Amino acid sequence: MIARKIYMEKIRLFMGKPVVKVITGMRRSGKSVILKLLREEFLKNKVSDENIVYLDFESMSTVPLANADELYSYVINKATHKNKKRLVLMLDEIQQIQGWEKVIGSLRIDINCDIYITGSNSGLLSADIAAALAGRFVQIRIHTLSFAEHLDFTAGMGEDHGKDRNRQFADFLRFGGLPGIHEMNINTDAVYPYLLDIYNSVLLKDVISRYRIRDIELLERTIHFLMHNVGNIFSAKRISDFLKNQNRRLSVETIYNYLDALESAFLIHKVSRWDIKGKRVLETLEKYYFEDFGIKNAILGYSEDSISGLLENVVYLELRRRGYEIYVGQGVNYEIDFIAVRRDETVYFQVTYLLASPETIEREFSPLLSVNDNFPKYVLSLDEVNFSRKGIIHRNIRDWLLGEKRA
Repeated sequence: MIARKIYMEKIRLFMGKPVVKVITGMRRSGKSVILKLLREEFLKNKVSDENIVYLDFESMSTVPLANADELYSYVINKATHKNKKRLVLMLDEIQQIQGWEKVIGSLRIDINCDIYITGSNSGLLSADIAAALAGRFVQIRIHTLSFAEHLDFTAGMGEDHGKDRNRQFADFLRFGGLPGIHEMNINTDAVYPYLLDIYNSVLLKDVISRYRIRDIELLERTIHFLMHNVGNIFSAKRISDFLKNQNRRLSVETIYNYLDALESAFLIHKVSRWDIKGKRVLETLEKYYFEDFGIKNAILGYSEDSISGLLENVVYLELRRRGYEIYVGQGVNYEIDFIAVRRDETVYFQVTYLLASPETIEREFSPLLSVNDNFPKYVLSLDEVNFSRKGIIHRNIRDWLLGEKRA
């Protein structure tokens, strides 16, 4: 297994602490591997294997523990047969167990344990868990692979075959960041069917079944609209109007319900607009990005025509990995792709494919020049030439993703 350092470092801050570690993310984004890496780390730190309880609720072996009472009794029985050392409890895809939040809340009180749970929908952060754990939990969100992790996995699996960084970045844009694609040797004929299977699994288990959605065709038409409009601002009404033009009707309220369900399954991310002058979040018109753009390419096909939106998606996810809250900046007569906020830090970003003409340079730089503050401002593109000017920093996207600077 290849270590995912950014997440392991976050989790280490809470190892052994009296809070439940809630590890969330889209299916197949790597949550189970994180648990296995944690188990290895505990064993290296002299925690006995018999003091570690690891249960995967997608495995048939856990069917006898399919309800809350049985799970509670099983863990309590394990605890009473151990010595007085702390029990490390690792429960993978726990959302499969109805009433799991009560079990976790009770175990935290009843036995000496260090608890780690994973799940593939935002139900793990619902009001129920907040009430059951009374604030005694911390969320660690797992995302798909970053470009830096993509390079690590490619090297670790022996897939680089002499590819330079530009070709590896092209693979990253085409196939996305789900770790499992590296077991397919980055082969289109193998990767795209694999991604479609994951998409169908997420849709069925975490959206359709969970939210009892009946009209699956309209749900998928909504998803296709989102895929065609990555990086564009739009409203639920615009989706409704689009469907009407296809002689299909779906209310704005139902569309919002669909969007909430897709977001809950960690398939998409909503980004609200921020009024730069009024300093407030605007309640209408948003952008949506995908947790894995490889799935989008598997469904629609990869096209150079969509690369600008794809690059925005890449930058958005990287900012999330780095711990920023993200907004679309709305000025009086201009828009800024991202305003990234982290504690007292604010950074502005424009993202484009290439600064290929004076008109493009003006279009990308002028919105940032309109913002009258001293926070850092970046234009990111795939250009190899440095176009920095008037305090606006231009960076090559590949370099920025890897934290590198060039002269």
